[in-house]
Amino acid sequence: MGKPSKAPNPNPRGEARYTGGPLDDTVGVHPDARRGRGVVSNGAGRYERQGRVAVDDGWDNLDEPAPPLRTQVLRDSTRTIIARNTSPDISFDRSINPYRGCEHGCTYCFARPTHAYLGLSPGLDFESKIFAKPDAAALLEKELRAPRYECRTMAMGTNTDPYQPVERTHAITRSILGVLARFNHPVGIVTKSALITRDADILGPMAEQNLAKAALSVTTLDHHLARKMEPRASTPGRRLEAIAKLTAAGVPMAVMFGPCIPGLNDHEMEAVLTAARDAGAVSAGYVMLRLPLEVKDLFQEWLAADVPERAGRVMSLVRNMRGGLDYDPKWGERMHGTGPIADALSDRFRLACKRLGLNSHRRPLDVTKFKPPPQAGDQLTLF
Repeated sequence: MGKPSKAPNPNPRGEARYTGGPLDDTVGVHPDARRGRGVVSNGAGRYERQGRVAVDDGWDNLDEPAPPLRTQVLRDSTRTIIARNTSPDISFDRSINPYRGCEHGCTYCFARPTHAYLGLSPGLDFESKIFAKPDAAALLEKELRAPRYECRTMAMGTNTDPYQPVERTHAITRSILGVLARFNHPVGIVTKSALITRDADILGPMAEQNLAKAALSVTTLDHHLARKMEPRASTPGRRLEAIAKLTAAGVPMAVMFGPCIPGLNDHEMEAVLTAARDAGAVSAGYVMLRLPLEVKDLFQEWLAADVPERAGRVMSLVRNMRGGLDYDPKWGERMHGTGPIADALSDRFRLACKRLGLNSHRRPLDVTKFKPPPQAGDQLTLF
């Protein structure tokens, strides 16, 4: 009598489930999946000539728990710190990103493909190999002192989060804010982290001079869904608390409902806006899910792993708003999509903001107060 075959454990580590890919049609754990991380794979970026695929060699090696994936912080030796853009559907023309990669691990993050430029994966590498810019404050001061520099609001948090976990020990964002404060330079910040309240002592006085504003991105009020989508970001409750604390410090606060994912969190739009208004937010925005380049595969892989019962409907609705595609990058359409579903979401947002009194008084930050402070060696003026 032969030895009975061992029944496969569909989820031996209690982690993300996966269908397809290297595991063919079986249901199990993706070999790259890690507890506490967002996406479930680490495929090569689009510029790499070779990729790696895990294969079961018959010794049940794929059932073994994967080793812990620790965050690595690497030095980014960039020589400039202000990034410029000319995108016609973005409200700012300059930004600062203290870090490349983001440990928050948001499964849908549109910035993931930027890691491919570094020869790394937009998957797990993006959220575990973080490049820090320790010279950011010095570089910023140099660029702001350039004779031809023209002041405009500086955006932070537009690509990767300036308050991701590594900021607790590196404090690069805080050093940047210190420079902007000394130069009376306006700044607008978007983050998913309650860590921003640490810098209320800088942002509060700047806000008194109309030089600072901030927004907390709240994707869902569902703690369990947030944990799956944004595993290392602050919980929704703590983000709302951050809105309240910064409001108390005098900082004009906004809520960003983004991304809006049809079939997954779109039904929470009004609830998120209401909760943020009750916490003190005075303005709001939203952005539709974007799936550029590698993100479209990573996100669908995550859907199949963590919310398989919704995966088909979510992607069907996404394609309905993207002209049948996973993503359409057209200017003016990429942020909100097109078609009746996109129009309905836009109407819901507009009506909710009107009912809640959000966006009723928008005031641009003051760019007229910008002035480089004196430095050692400057010639004293006579008058």
